This record gives sequence, structure tokens and C-alpha cells, in this order.
Amino acid sequence: MPTPGMDGYAEPWRKPEHDDLAELARTFFTKEVLPHAGRLEQQGHPDREHYRRAGELGLLGLSVPEQYGGGGGDFTHEAVLLHEQTLAGEGSLGLAVHSGIVTGYLTEYGTEEQKQRWLPGLCSGELIGAIGMTEPDGGSDVQAIRTRAVRDGEDYLVTGAKTFITNGGLADLLVLAVKTDQSAKAHGISLLVCELSDDLPGFRRGRNLEKIGLHSNDTAELFFDECRIRSDNLLGTENAGFFQMMQQLPQERLVIGVGAVASMQRAIELATAYAKERTAFGKPLLGHQNTRMVLADCATRTRVSRIFLDDCILRHARGELDVATAAMAKLYLTEGQCDVVDRCLQIFGGYGYTTEYPIARMYADARVQKIYGGTNEIMKELIARVL
Repeated sequence: MPTPGMDGYAEPWRKPEHDDLAELARTFFTKEVLPHAGRLEQQGHPDREHYRRAGELGLLGLSVPEQYGGGGGDFTHEAVLLHEQTLAGEGSLGLAVHSGIVTGYLTEYGTEEQKQRWLPGLCSGELIGAIGMTEPDGGSDVQAIRTRAVRDGEDYLVTGAKTFITNGGLADLLVLAVKTDQSAKAHGISLLVCELSDDLPGFRRGRNLEKIGLHSNDTAELFFDECRIRSDNLLGTENAGFFQMMQQLPQERLVIGVGAVASMQRAIELATAYAKERTAFGKPLLGHQNTRMVLADCATRTRVSRIFLDDCILRHARGELDVATAAMAKLYLTEGQCDVVDRCLQIFGGYGYTTEYPIARMYADARVQKIYGGTNEIMKELIARVL
């Protein structure tokens, strides 16, 4: 069933293979993960077995070349997976980070040995990936990070702290932003790939953070105290980390945009179905003009957002998605998500405020979209620079 207001629209990049992928992903999320939703929310993190099962089905590393265990596709395939995950209402698996971000860094900047060492495990689900940028004293200002890495023979000694790390509680592999040149700002940052384990000397996982939303996904603090990381775990060249992150952030913001539009579509589907069933003053809610006008506004914004998102996906596939346009996508789509979900929740009345209804959880989950990947205030700054 198409989303109300999306009848007749098809993504210009979509092919039959994307439809097959969507069906496979939808079946996996709805039949194998969602039945455990209550337990996953209580434990505060996903099951490793669900990552492994996703790997068995070929749903991880869809844009990773086949020789490294991936699907050999491109970002459009990752977009389909993430879209279906959000439409299904599954929020435990951190696939947006694991496959949408981490594998991209390794594919783009990793040596052949590094790709052979790490990508197959990420694609099979044996390894869970995370990225460590945000610190307790700073988030969006990446060049101000304080975590440092000092050369000691053939190793780096890493000291510092990271926070709000998605997948941080379970991560086996962390792409870590560190300062390798304390005298420089942006030009003193490097990326190290850390192979994490709870018995790694100098490394400690902090608490799994309690959040207002995304309760079944692990978001953790990570601490390093002269943690020894091999120098051959350097990703790319030393002090090139800021440039690498700036190259990859447009895709990260596009990943966020995919989830935003899928959330908008799901909110409209839920609200429209409810408005047809629920009665007030002797007729269905959809029979009242105000309800129809709200849904018409939301449907229009969602369709416009979908078209903008697909244009960005096409640009990204051609290697033409610039920083400002990616910032526009992140800004506009997440603002739209929060607005549409809020207005759709209102249609449910008091029931929309109870967590037994999915729209309530969607409302809480949506708020962080305007924060991570660079706050929306920073997005405005990036856009303003090109005006």
C-alpha cells in the first residue's frame, strides 16, 4: 500500500532489484526482529544475533564490494534498507551507522589489508561498527576534539573520552577521531580504527545512556587511558582525518534524511488509518475538515521531502552531493519529520501520548534527528557560507 499522498510516485533511481531488497528487508524486520521489540527496549540494546542474521541474509554492507563480503551495490541499496527499517518501526539495530557510515570510511580510505581484515566481519555481522567523534565537551565542532593519540614506537597511545556513541555498547570496531598534532586544529586530526574488547588495556565502556527515545539502541560513553592502538590501524594518512570526515559527512546526513522521510511516511500512514476508524461527534475523524487539512499539509510536505531526498540520492550516486546541499537535506528533512510526526500524533489525541501507540515512540525517537550528524543550527551555518 502506498503512503497517502504518494500514489503514482516512484523513486527515479529505483530498479526491480531494489524492490526485491525492500521485500527481504521488510520480512526480516517484521518477522525476525520486531517480535522481540519489548525485550530489546527493556535491555537497552539490540541482539548480536540479529546483526548476524542480517549478515546471513546479505543485508549488511550492501554498498561494499563483493570481494570483501558485501553486496556490491551503492548507496541506493543502503537507502532502501534504512527506509524499510524505519517504515517497519524497528529501531534497535544501528544499521545507519554500521553499514551507512562505518563501511564507507573503510571502503574509501582503508588499505587493501585493512579492507580484508575488517569489512568481511562487518558484512557478516560478526563485527559491529561504530564511529567516535562526539566528546563530552563538544559535538558539532569536530576540529575542537581533545582525544589525543601519541606515537609510541609502532603504536599510538590514545587518551580521551567519547560520548553519545551509537552502537557504542556492543561495538567491536570503532572509527575513532583523535588529535595527532596538538598544535593544529582541523589539520591535526587523524582517524584510527580501534578493535574493541572489554579486556583491551586502557579502554573502558561507560554506561549505556538513558535517552528519551531510541530505547532499544545502545548509545554509550567510551573512555581511553593510554590505550595502545597499532599504528597500522591508521585510516588513510596521519592528520588527514578532518578532510576525510568532511568528505563522508554528506553521506551521513543523507542517511539521516532517509530515516526522516521514512518516518514522515509512516506517521501519515498511521494517522490516516486511525482517522478513518476513530469517530468524534458522530463521524470518523477524517470526516472533519481540520483533520483533512492537517493530513493534506503533512502529505504535501512528505511528498516534497521525498522528491528532494531522491534528488540528493541521485547527486550522491554521481559524486556531486556538495556539503551545502547535504546540509539542506539534513535540516529540511529532519525539521519536517519532527513537524509531521507531531501533527500526526495530535490526531490520536490522548492515545498519541501513550507508548502503546507507535506514534508516541516515533515522536520521542524523532527529536535526536535534529541533533546528531551536526546540529541543525550548524547546518544553517554551512548553508549560509555559500550564499
